Amino acid sequence: MRPWPTSFVRSIAEEPAGGGGEGRPAQAGPIPGRAGAMVRSVLAAARGEGARGRAPGVVLRHALELALEPRIATLPDDHHPAYLHPGRVGLILLRDEGRAEPDLLASAVLLESRDAALRVPLTRIEAELGPEIAGAVARVPRPGSEDLAERLVVLGRDAATAALAERLDHLRHEHLRTPVTPWPELLDETRRIWLPVAEREAPNLARRYRHWLRAFERRL
Repeated sequence: MRPWPTSFVRSIAEEPAGGGGEGRPAQAGPIPGRAGAMVRSVLAAARGEGARGRAPGVVLRHALELALEPRIATLPDDHHPAYLHPGRVGLILLRDEGRAEPDLLASAVLLESRDAALRVPLTRIEAELGPEIAGAVARVPRPGSEDLAERLVVLGRDAATAALAERLDHLRHEHLRTPVTPWPELLDETRRIWLPVAEREAPNLARRYRHWLRAFERRL
């Protein structure tokens, strides 16, 4: 499959943060199409893992709908690699790490480390899901940060695992897009920082990081 056109990728990168728009009403009614199917898949997987805590289905559904809203509004094609990113992150946590805590899943699906236009504003997350989930999203550092390794290490296992799952999904689909950073730099950061953190905090994700590195080192 060819990468998405550079002009479109650039338009996403250059749009202002918070493409969903503050104060915008939540998605009305069930989300249709592929996005709705993804929401149902994640909720079913969470039930299968025995999701516990405060109204698990309500919290996770709300977070998924918030995370998908700017993608539905912004992306012209529901097969764009970023379209179902929040749901895939939730499935990685559930299926690879067996993590079903609603607040952890909610904060993970709301992470967006790559495309500023697809991020939900923190003020809206706090208003609709509370300060704990908004704070968990805000604490996760973005790739390329000078202090990335140190900030990932001090996150704690839950937040680090969420960050690892979100980053892994972007890496898995990066070959379909124009990379934000050149491939050698992307691979170097993954090898030096993301993989060691995964080995420390999320062994199952570490195996997937190693597989990704082996596959994409051959592309250079």
